[in-house]
Amino acid sequence: MTSVSETGATLTISSKTYSAWSLRGWLLCRLAGLEVTEKMVANDAANRAELLLLSPSVLVPRLTWKGAGVWDTLAIAEFLNEQFPDAGLFPKDPIARAHCRSISGEIHSGFTNLRSALPMNLKVRHEKFPVFSGARPDIERIEAIWIDCLQTYGGPFLFGKAPTVADAMYAPVTTRFVTYAVALPPECSAYCRTIAEWAPMREWTEAARAEPEEMEELDVEF
Repeated sequence: MTSVSETGATLTISSKTYSAWSLRGWLLCRLAGLEVTEKMVANDAANRAELLLLSPSVLVPRLTWKGAGVWDTLAIAEFLNEQFPDAGLFPKDPIARAHCRSISGEIHSGFTNLRSALPMNLKVRHEKFPVFSGARPDIERIEAIWIDCLQTYGGPFLFGKAPTVADAMYAPVTTRFVTYAVALPPECSAYCRTIAEWAPMREWTEAARAEPEEMEELDVEF
């Protein structure tokens, strides 16, 4: 992604290594085909104060474009869908589109035990990580969502041959499962590989590996 956006769009994000919400917002922009200038926010008091002026909830990502400031991932998805209706952010079929919105909303608002037990970290691999038992129902629910979608729409993405908002929303979960070597059904393991091989995901992961080792995650991400 270029350092200067021809569109004038700015996406405020934090660590690419740790920030699941930043990854989601960035993938949504890539799905829409919107070129953005990335504005990195570090985890210190000054930048938290700056973010507070940008967003009342002190959360990233935040998309600034055409006079609009949009800082919730689902709001960003809907805003981009309005701006780029032919980009395919949501499935064309209305039933599939409702399904996509439902599972995207579920990951947006739920799975708190999974978030706390398996924080996103793209620089490490744990082959024998003790998964908190409270996170197991979250893992099983995500497996059920993925298998249902893959069987219903034929894969390799959740709603068929092309990625949608749902894939952007669940992409950080696939990295968590890989980082902590979570045992998954074959269909789910294949889906994790699909996301890992997705070109925007490879680009993000390479950038994460280049981040300074001392960079700290934002605690609001978990």
